[in-house]
Amino acid sequence: MSWSAEWLLSVGLLLPLTAPAQTRITSTRPAMGTPWQISCYTTDTLLAHRAIDSAFARIEAVEQSMSDYRPDSEIRTVSRLPSRQFHLVSADLYRVLTFSRELHRYSQGAFDVTIGQLTKRWRRAIRQQVFPTEVTQGARPQVQGITYRLHPTRGLWLAHDSLHFDLGGVAKGYALDVAGEVLGSFGIHCFLIDGGGDLLLGDAPPDRDGWTIALPDGHLDTANVAIASSGPSYRYLLHDGLRYSHLLDPRTGVGVTHSETVTVFAPTGMLADGLASALSVRIASRVQLMKHYPRMNYIVTPSYQPSPEGAP
Repeated sequence: MSWSAEWLLSVGLLLPLTAPAQTRITSTRPAMGTPWQISCYTTDTLLAHRAIDSAFARIEAVEQSMSDYRPDSEIRTVSRLPSRQFHLVSADLYRVLTFSRELHRYSQGAFDVTIGQLTKRWRRAIRQQVFPTEVTQGARPQVQGITYRLHPTRGLWLAHDSLHFDLGGVAKGYALDVAGEVLGSFGIHCFLIDGGGDLLLGDAPPDRDGWTIALPDGHLDTANVAIASSGPSYRYLLHDGLRYSHLLDPRTGVGVTHSETVTVFAPTGMLADGLASALSVRIASRVQLMKHYPRMNYIVTPSYQPSPEGAP
């Protein structure tokens, strides 16, 4: 090597190295009956697009497993199988049902995924604006007690043939988690996943303290957290001067009548989603329920929907 080449090499080693600029990639697609948006920062845009495509494919797989709107979904298919014997279910469905059993116990029945018949009757009632008087006479007794069991080999046992599930209070949160796992498997850790207002945040964007989330009393910069809200929405039924929400209390068989929105901050989307639903129903003993989940926080506000407005 010549002297000039050695000198150029030494100078090159001393020059500061500039990190490649990170680009924000965003994609919005419909899933689970609502718009979903995935944003991430990366230096490899092609890799990011592949990662986002894979994340949305994973969300679609969760929806196909857990949707009570799709007649060919896994949960609908399982509900039609013979009762009082174990049937093999997917790993996704097994995880969600395992968590749901735990939350049902801790919430003393305020969270119950076996309210499918109640859900269907209230959807019809809200569309027709007619109070479903048959609820307490028909569907409610079937959501009391132990209606399904789980076996460690991913087996599901149903107590009776007419059992119908509604995983709407937890499936979206789980979909957030698995989509985040997919992005992480591609080496993408700086991301925001917005599933119709429920959020999963990865690492903070470049040169920022966090993703900027709009809350009723201002904005919050945060990262590496899941955020989910539950409460009365625009879907409701007016009856005898009361406004009954689409959010049902499994213990009474009717929609809640309060006007509060509960927002939960948790390590995972499934925890945030499920707890938000349970806390919206179990108003009187929220503190007692949260003792089982010491790493979680929640706030109660007049009804609203958080959003990543102002996110960089």
